[in-house]
Amino acid sequence: MQNNKTKSSWTTKMLVEGALAIALSFVLARITFFKMPQGGEITPGQMIPLIIFSIRYGAGKGFLIGALYGIVDMMFGGYIIHPIQAILDYPLPYGLIGLSGLFSEEFKRTHQFAPILKGTLIAILARFVTHVVSGVVFFSSYASEGQGALAYSLVYNGSYLAVEYAIALVILFLLKNFLTNDLPNM
Repeated sequence: MQNNKTKSSWTTKMLVEGALAIALSFVLARITFFKMPQGGEITPGQMIPLIIFSIRYGAGKGFLIGALYGIVDMMFGGYIIHPIQAILDYPLPYGLIGLSGLFSEEFKRTHQFAPILKGTLIAILARFVTHVVSGVVFFSSYASEGQGALAYSLVYNGSYLAVEYAIALVILFLLKNFLTNDLPNM
């Protein structure tokens, strides 16, 4: 029997794990430690399921699952003032969380935390950029008088995303051994 499975094909296991990642991220996003006045919140690891999926299956599949999560998040409580803003604040930044899987092969080979750290840093910075652009273009009216839109957006988005990143790193470090359990079977 010939195996027609390619690296880009989706297995049932991947689809189930992707759906679970979306569902778990949705639940974690609804538990907030702190909610910012114009959107954004600090959660108990909303990005973790998306990051884990990306680490297990790579950046491309992670981008798709993240973008789908962004659409779900937007549908159930998103704040939309313009179609481009909707893309910049929901599917694109969560899709970019998939970049945490950029070094997934290195992680699978070495089982070290460094590839997770590198990929997650790139992913959160990419997410940060999309939120900053959205803030500058669509939410600059919230900046204090005398404060530029860019400075406002950098501080506003950085304040909660830095905490979200720190929470994600701590949880991912604690889960590192769990993430490697079934790697030989993948």
